[in-house]
Amino acid sequence: MRKLAAGMSITLDGVVDGEPEWVGPYHSPEFGATIRSLMTAGDTMLLGRNTYEYFAGVFGGQSGPEAEYLTNVPKFVVSRTLKSADWNNSTVIGANLAEEVAELKRQPGTKINVSGSITLVQWLLAEGLLDELHLLLFPVAVGKGRRLFEGLAAKTAFELADTETLPNGVQHITYNLA
Repeated sequence: MRKLAAGMSITLDGVVDGEPEWVGPYHSPEFGATIRSLMTAGDTMLLGRNTYEYFAGVFGGQSGPEAEYLTNVPKFVVSRTLKSADWNNSTVIGANLAEEVAELKRQPGTKINVSGSITLVQWLLAEGLLDELHLLLFPVAVGKGRRLFEGLAAKTAFELADTETLPNGVQHITYNLA
């Protein structure tokens, strides 16, 4: 069975949205290499509607390794409102989401990656469908914004799998769901 892995940028105070304000100053070649490594470890993307629309707008029709990967990889877009997903290799799912995600995990392949998609990651955590959580912890506190674990109804245990500190102080922390 394939693993479902989510990657999130997060501040010291747990905020996972508003990234352009706090990610930009820490962008570096090493950070870019980490992002590319996380992306290419999978052969399928699972995205929330907002992240899908953002990625399609930024990377659709562009060139370069990230754009080519995101354009060509199969993308499953979780949405109750989106009727079609026109970006190459995109399929809308969501009628019976837990069943559809479980079926994706049973299909042959490598990892299924989730990038961003805060609401989706929160739902996957609550449903026990997430296998790996990659946190890119930025050495900044922003005080306000959506937090990854807000509203979590039950205790969720994590097992530390790996850590890496980038030269700019960003930590890549990998957890397996216990």
